[in-house]
Amino acid sequence: MDIAGRKEEIALLRGLLTKDDSELVAVYGWRRIGKTFLVRQVYARHLVFECSGLHERSFAQQLENFWLALVEANPDAKTELPPKTWLQAFAQLKSCINALPKGGKKVIFLDEISWFETPRSGFLAALDNFWNQFCTKRSDIILVICGSAASWIINKVINDRGGLHNRITKHVQLMPFTLQETREFLDLKSVKWTLKDIAQLYMSVGGVPFYLMDIEPGKSVPQVLDDLFFVPQARLKNEFQNLYAALFKNSHLHEKIVQTLTSKNRGMTRREIIAASGLPSGGGLTTLLEELIACGFVKQIFPINKTKEDSLFRLIDEYTLFYYKFLYNLKTNNSWLQLSAKPAFKVWSSYAFETLCLKHVLPIKKALGIHGIISNDYSWFLKGDSTNAGVQIDLLIDRDDNCINLLELKFHEAEFEMSKAYASQLVEKVNAFKMNTHSRKNVFVTLLTAVGARKNEHYLSVVTNQLTIKDLFD
Repeated sequence: MDIAGRKEEIALLRGLLTKDDSELVAVYGWRRIGKTFLVRQVYARHLVFECSGLHERSFAQQLENFWLALVEANPDAKTELPPKTWLQAFAQLKSCINALPKGGKKVIFLDEISWFETPRSGFLAALDNFWNQFCTKRSDIILVICGSAASWIINKVINDRGGLHNRITKHVQLMPFTLQETREFLDLKSVKWTLKDIAQLYMSVGGVPFYLMDIEPGKSVPQVLDDLFFVPQARLKNEFQNLYAALFKNSHLHEKIVQTLTSKNRGMTRREIIAASGLPSGGGLTTLLEELIACGFVKQIFPINKTKEDSLFRLIDEYTLFYYKFLYNLKTNNSWLQLSAKPAFKVWSSYAFETLCLKHVLPIKKALGIHGIISNDYSWFLKGDSTNAGVQIDLLIDRDDNCINLLELKFHEAEFEMSKAYASQLVEKVNAFKMNTHSRKNVFVTLLTAVGARKNEHYLSVVTNQLTIKDLFD
């Protein structure tokens, strides 16, 4: 199989083929993330029935679609009348399965499952009955339910106390590629870029396979970004309008939150989100934030030695950030080279690089040789006043071996050279952190840059560890 990354997911799905019991697997994640491709590739020789729900179609159309898929899988089904209820539809599916030769796992794949569930259709109840009264009495069924409507999967399947909640035996949340998986994907397409170029593309669109699919060998990052966003037939010109709508019910509220979060790079507390967005406080906001976190758009960062109420919600989806910084309300034709020459590019690239590092903490720990040590990741900030400037630390790795790595993240085109003034600022930052948190741990300043730093006297006076983009690739 030519699949980049997804090693854990592939191993899990393949492992089910050797189990002695039937399995009900929920696979969910963003649209364009590769869910359908993964399931089809892994189970290509075992698929006995596949059907995908129809977007915004009626109960009758969903039933007809299901029946036509049954006829395709088993031509003998033509002799049966089209079903009038979901119970009848699944009864016909049982007949098709019973007619198959014995031996080997039989994979049933229901894609975009939320679209089957039209109002008062009884789909979920019939599916639950099919699983409980038929599949569990056999040992050869793998029933895969898949969907892009993450909030529906989370609420109706993963967290719901009734229905399918207790029936799911495995669930796979497919997330965007990591940097290393993105590199593997581009290698499969014979795209040979430097690690810095791969990182810069990732900072713009993240690791969604669909966004990377049409990249051609021989093109530069600016050319690729023009193809994706700025030419007349740009592949992702209208992507944002569909992304959140496909994932969430009342998606305009989710969009309101992420747009609000673009106003502060360090992230915002719940109270700040309410004040800036105008959204009401309460359980509804909690649910919206939980859904955004579960889908990987937002990261909740717990500041060290502070209460949960002081935790920060930070936008970590690269494409959403890129959209609001460069595409939202764009009224003139531009190219990426034009936009990247403006001051806003420097601000964005710094923040996007910080986000990149926050999403790749595990490789950072491995590069530091501390991945075997229990640790927690935090941010820390100190508000300024009339006499003192504020202090912000984007990433702290607080370790159980009495040490803390304080990371300074710098995205520079050339080798970073530390000045005397900047070295003094780092010393003041460490002192402010120790004094205000009362930490007695050893604090190691760790510098993570794009292409490295020159080890001059100022660097040597404050920096303990140096990492580069290369270390973010696992």
